[in-house]
Amino acid sequence: MAGPSKAKRPKRRWVGIRISADINRNDLNSIIEQIFPTSSAKLYDLELIGEENRAIVRINLSEVSDFIFKCQLDSRIETLTTSGKIRLVRDRLGIPKPRVRR
Repeated sequence: MAGPSKAKRPKRRWVGIRISADINRNDLNSIIEQIFPTSSAKLYDLELIGEENRAIVRINLSEVSDFIFKCQLDSRIETLTTSGKIRLVRDRLGIPKPRVRR
């Protein structure tokens, strides 16, 4: 059986954030859970670029404005960009596309 059509899938946004270099993936996941305790927020990429970490978080379209507002209230996270395409967020943050595992 085929999955739902593209129009019926949930709409998402990709949010690029900046955090300090001493925060690792587990710490960032717990920070995101504290800030926005919903199952729709998911950490995708985390890269150390210079003196800071840059990350990409996937969030549902209906919740993206609340997520950005709550991130602005937290001093550990700074939102940089948002888009409907992960490729554009990776380009803007300077995060390379991960290699395909085979």
